[in-house]
Amino acid sequence: MEGLQNVFDRFSDFIGKMAATLMILLLVNVFYDVVARYFFKSSSIGLQELEWHLFASMFLLGIAYTLKEEGHVRVDILYEKLSGKKQAWINTLGCLFFILPFCALIIWYGYDFTLESYQLDETSGDPGGLSHRWLIKAMIPLSALMIIFSALGVLIKNLRCIFEQDS
Repeated sequence: MEGLQNVFDRFSDFIGKMAATLMILLLVNVFYDVVARYFFKSSSIGLQELEWHLFASMFLLGIAYTLKEEGHVRVDILYEKLSGKKQAWINTLGCLFFILPFCALIIWYGYDFTLESYQLDETSGDPGGLSHRWLIKAMIPLSALMIIFSALGVLIKNLRCIFEQDS
């Protein structure tokens, strides 16, 4: 099980690196947009929309990595006082009854949302905006799938903590 956990953890690390790369691209895009707007009096709706798309993608991908790193906000008043095994039980139940079903719903409805956008060849409503709106909409179910992969790694880690004798 440790090998499988390592596969999920490495995948989550890769997702984190993708989110970090999107952050760099976002910074470059914003910098270029600001320089073009204030120094050259030139503005692009497409660049502004790309900022939103990069930010949304970074945020959605970052959720999976943050789950693996246990970086999400939680109420630690009782949790921190519990033993490692009890914390592992809470994390396991949270994954099984909250994260995995919620992500399954996001994938289910997000797929239709994305497919409809693709079939309609949805574009930006603004002149000069980005085409292929389905690409950013596809990030919704895709990010939920990546959260599932991260949750499986967290689940395996916690199951190992519960059932291994030396933990």
